[in-house]
Parts: sequence; structure tokens; C-alpha cells
Amino acid sequence: MLTWSIRLNTLGSEDRRPERGRISRRGGGPDAMTGRIGGDTGDDPAAAARAAASPADPAPSTTRPGLRRSVFAGREFRSLWGAELVSAVGDQLARLALAVLVYEQTDSASWSALVYALTFLPALAGGILLGGLADRYRRRELMVAVDVVRLVLVALMALPGLPLVVLCALLVVVVLLSSVHSAAQAALLPLALPGEMYERGLAVRQITGQAVQLGAFAGGGLLLVAIAPRTALLVNAGTFLVSAVVLRAGVPARPAPERSADTDQSRGPVVRDGVAAVREIVADPARRALLALVLLVAVYVVPEAIAAPYSAAVENTPIGTGLLMAADPAGSVVGAFAFQRFVPAHLRSRLIGVLAVLAGVPLLACALHPGLWTSVALWVASGALSTAYMVQAQALFVRATPDARRGSVVGVAASCLLAAQGLTVFLGGVLADHIGPANTVAVAGTVGMALAAAAALAWRSARPRATG
Repeated sequence: MLTWSIRLNTLGSEDRRPERGRISRRGGGPDAMTGRIGGDTGDDPAAAARAAASPADPAPSTTRPGLRRSVFAGREFRSLWGAELVSAVGDQLARLALAVLVYEQTDSASWSALVYALTFLPALAGGILLGGLADRYRRRELMVAVDVVRLVLVALMALPGLPLVVLCALLVVVVLLSSVHSAAQAALLPLALPGEMYERGLAVRQITGQAVQLGAFAGGGLLLVAIAPRTALLVNAGTFLVSAVVLRAGVPARPAPERSADTDQSRGPVVRDGVAAVREIVADPARRALLALVLLVAVYVVPEAIAAPYSAAVENTPIGTGLLMAADPAGSVVGAFAFQRFVPAHLRSRLIGVLAVLAGVPLLACALHPGLWTSVALWVASGALSTAYMVQAQALFVRATPDARRGSVVGVAASCLLAAQGLTVFLGGVLADHIGPANTVAVAGTVGMALAAAAALAWRSARPRATG
């Protein structure tokens, strides 16, 4: 499905992209910027901020001491996760199929690149303009309705002889609707996984997203050898049907979020929800600092965007490019698992600033022009550290957001993350042409460390203010 999921994929880098402008979606998607760690704070932003900013008071666990209940024990999370997994697989397949289909029709690299860009660029606006719908309507029903509409639209895209302009228009609508789906899914996740279970759920989703991304590296192109691009689009349309059925059957019905009188915007245009969300984030020092830490990930994905020229400089082989592009996703899997498995809950929020700074150190070492395997190890380490702090920062961000505002606020945050990644990978490509890939990676590490230090200090100063 054409959704913005989790990391530099979503954080999805799934195929042979142009080296400049390659978008990494780390963390997922509007959906990666979602969820609440503790109990519901209702519509009281001050209470929500106090809950998010207190590292010494982690959310209560839903399990007995000594037991680590699996996130898959709950049917609702299994359904949300399963629908998202199907979506991620369809996302990879559709991007490849569209790029191949358009190139076969036009023999134009520019048209192929444009259509590929349209598989994620509309999400820049979608999260801000439409994310508020997840706060106005019943979220399960909204997700199912969006899946059904996307099924029809993608099936139309597979029609032979469809004008290219019409295909592009349908694609834009599909991606815009995906922002709504992601915002609603993200808002439901903390309800499905209360307490500390939510953080584990985020880690599981991160691992799943990166596993899909690695699988796309290995087999995406081979799959299109076996089936035609139009058939692949029909398969992708079928994934929307699977997602709708799974969500309808496995996610319990809930009413629309309750909104207090002063926050009820149901009678105004949904765009106002996005504008209000921007103001809400800017006015809250704690969430402002946490979002800055999350956006910092955009700097740390620069190496993956210039993996091909970097590989050519150290060891000019196709396998070198593949190893380097897979290094960050592999590190993400390791970091998400290790942080949730081995770091006590009461220490996690205290470590996000430190880990954000440390994530730049391995990239800084690339200034020494290490060999291929050393570079792979350094990129894996950076990916692990950045993912570890990012998952926790995302959880804290959403914990400080009232349920009635979660869809619009998370939608805005997700759009900001996507825009930041697009900007940094483009600038990284330009810089690599002038100072070389290895030096560019080192600059990314240096800039990341400096920005991380500033954001960490802002978060540290915002915590007492929010708790006081």
C-alpha cells in the first residue's frame, strides 16, 4: 500500500532511488509518531505534559512484576500490526511497479522519477491538512473506509491505456488518504497497548518495518520479473481489502474522541485542526524539544542516501552499495530490540539526549575514510543508537498529547519529519558532489551531534517546567 510507514523506507528505502532526494522514513510514518505511554490524560494538556516530562515516573506496567507480556497477546494490536505489515509489503511492491510501468510507457526517466516521488510527496501536506479527521470520526471506521476507497483507486490505476496524467492524479489522492489512515492507526495504538506495552509495540513496529525494507532490497526487483507491473498493482489493491477486513474484525468499535468545548473544531474545516496542532506544538516546550529530537533523525539518514557514491569511493562493487544501504535498517532492528529489552523503563527518557548525541559519533569516524566493512559497522551502530532514542522520544511526544488532539498533532509531526528527511538527503547529495561522500557523512555526524546537544538541553530544561 502507498502509505508512509515507519522509517527511512519510513523510516522505507526500498528500491533503486536517485541518490539525491531519496526519502528515508524513519519512524515510521504519521503512525510512527503516535501513541501514549500512560493512561489517558483526557484533554488537559498540562496534565499530559507533566506525564511526558517526568522520566522518574514511567507509565505503569500492565503486567505482574517479573513477567514480560508479549504485545501480540492482545487481539487489537495483532490486527493493527497485521494490517500495517500487509500495507508495508504492498507499499514496496507498488512503488517498484509504478516506476517500472511508467518507464515502460514513456521511456522517460523524468516521468518515472516524478511518479515515484508522488508515492510519498503528497504526505507532506496530507498529515497537516487531513490528519485532523482522525480526531473527528470513529477511527476504526475511518481506516476501513479509507482502505476501501484506496482499493478502488489503485485498481483503476492498473487499467490498461490509462492516461499518465490520470494515473498521477489517482496516485496523489491515494497517498493523501494514506495520511488519514496512518493518523487514525497511530491514535489507536496507545489504546491497544496501555502503559509500558506501548513502547514495546513501537519497537516491534520498527523492527517489522526495517525487516520489510531489507526484504525489499533482496527481492523486490526479482518479484517484478515474475509478475507484470499491472498485476502487481492489483495485488497492492488486494492488500487494502485484506487490511480492511483485518481491521474490521480485530479492532473493537470505539466512539469518536471526546473533545472539550474549547477544543471542539468539528464544525470548522479540517485544515484548522492542522493549524491548531502547529500552534499547540510550538507553545509547548516539552513537545517542541521532543519533536526536535525526532526530526534530528533526518540528519542521520544522510549516509544511506549517498550509499552508492560512498561505496564507489571505498570499494566499487554493487554488493558494497547494498551492504551500506542495509546497514541503517539493520542497526534500527538491533537498536529497537536492545533498548526495550535491556534498558529499564525509568532510565529510557533520561537517555534520549545522550543517545541522540552518540548516534553521530560513528558517522564522524567516516572522516578517516575507513574500508567497506568498517563503514558498514559504523553505520549499523549509528542506526541502532538513533532508533533507540527516536522510539522513546516519539512515545514521550504522544504521551504529552491529549487523545482528542492526537490525530492532528501526530499528522503535523509526521509531515515535518518527511519534509526534514527530504531536505537533508537532497543537501547531502549536493554536498557529496563537492567534498566527497565520506566527508559528507562526517559532516552529517557533526551537524547531528551539535543539533542533538541543543535539543537535549531544551528537553532537559522543559522537563522541570512541565512537571512544575
